[in-house]
This record gives sequence, C-alpha cells and structure tokens, in this order.
Amino acid sequence: MNVLILEDRYSLSDEIAKFLKQEGFLCDLAYTKKEAVQKLFVNTYDFILLDLGLPDGDGLELLKEFRQLPNREDAVIVLTARGATEDKIKGLDLGADDYLSKPFDLSELHSRMYAILRRKHRLVKNEVDLHGFVIDIQNREVSFNNIKLNLTKKEFDILNFLMLNKNRVISRLQLTEHVWGDILEINSDSNFVDVHVKNLRKKLQAHSPIDWFETVRSIGYKIKQ
Repeated sequence: MNVLILEDRYSLSDEIAKFLKQEGFLCDLAYTKKEAVQKLFVNTYDFILLDLGLPDGDGLELLKEFRQLPNREDAVIVLTARGATEDKIKGLDLGADDYLSKPFDLSELHSRMYAILRRKHRLVKNEVDLHGFVIDIQNREVSFNNIKLNLTKKEFDILNFLMLNKNRVISRLQLTEHVWGDILEINSDSNFVDVHVKNLRKKLQAHSPIDWFETVRSIGYKIKQ
C-alpha cells in the first residue's frame, strides 16, 4: 500500500516514513501544498497523511479541493498540532477519515490506518479467509492449513491489494501504482507485473487450485470471492 506523507517538518516526515516502510508501506513525501498537488494529480494513494500548517497554504483548503476530485478513494488522516474540537470537526466535515493531534505515537497512527482499511473494505478483523488461504494483512503473512507461504514482499503486496479489491478488475497500472509506487518512475513497457503474478500463482497453486484468481485479458487481474 502506498502513502503520501504531506508534512513540512523534514525530521517528522522522515520519522513517519521510516516507521511505515518498516511496516511494509510505500512512502511518497511532499513538504508543501504545491508538491502535494503535483503528486495527487499523477498518483492515487491508499493513505494521505495531511499536515494542516503548510508553508504555502492551509491543509484544510487542500483537503476541500482534493475531495472535489472525481473517482478518488484515498483515505485521508489529518496530522496536526491543531487539537481544538472545532478544527477536528472542520477536518472531518471536509472529508478526512480520521484526525490525529500532534504529538502522536506512530503505533497509534499505524492502528488507525488499519482501522480505516477494515472499514473501507468491510473487514471485521485483520485476518481474511480467501478460498482456504488465510491472509494476515497487518503481519503480512499468508498461510494455508496452518502452513506459512514463503512469499516475497511484492508477491504479498499484489495478493493483498487484489484481495482488498476482490470482485473488481484491477489493471496492471493500478497494481503498479499501489505496489511499486510512483508510476512516472516505472517503465511502462516492462512485464514485471506479470512476472511477479506468475510467481505468486505458482506458490498458491502448490497448495490449492486457484481458479478464483483470474487474468482479465489486456487489462489486469481479478480475484473472485
């Protein structure tokens, strides 16, 4: 999953990014409203961590503008020193999914991100049963009959993203964006997505048939459940 961290304090931004990378997230950094707008125009994110006190504008203005964009499902968590109730209400009313006052514990931020993920994808817990395979989305593990599968980071991220968006056709471009990061830095002619999916399928098929893992010709992939 990919995260845009919009925070003008370099030390805090780096600290958040370091923590989230250790937890398996891809992190993209922006330090100003202008930088964030440029990135949001090109990429979609699973999470946007939004500071309000930006050097070139107010984060709430950016949130208001962002929520007017069509077809965007990015979850937004406001991270700010403005802890007054009226600020929280305004942020939530403008479309923030959560609001966390500074200073905050990174483990609390992590838990809140997964709480949003569960609500968004209608999960009741962090473990999901997928045709006999158990996917632990927080601990990043996949097992079958209590046997742990040895998946690479990318293989897990692909399976996790497809599972979260089950019954939807996910394009190769969407997988690239959410599993590899900034699409402008990716060679669009490469078949690396197909290669990783092929390897993932081999590892799953070693345990059980996976006719539920479909290839949608010329588009991408779909997991049925």
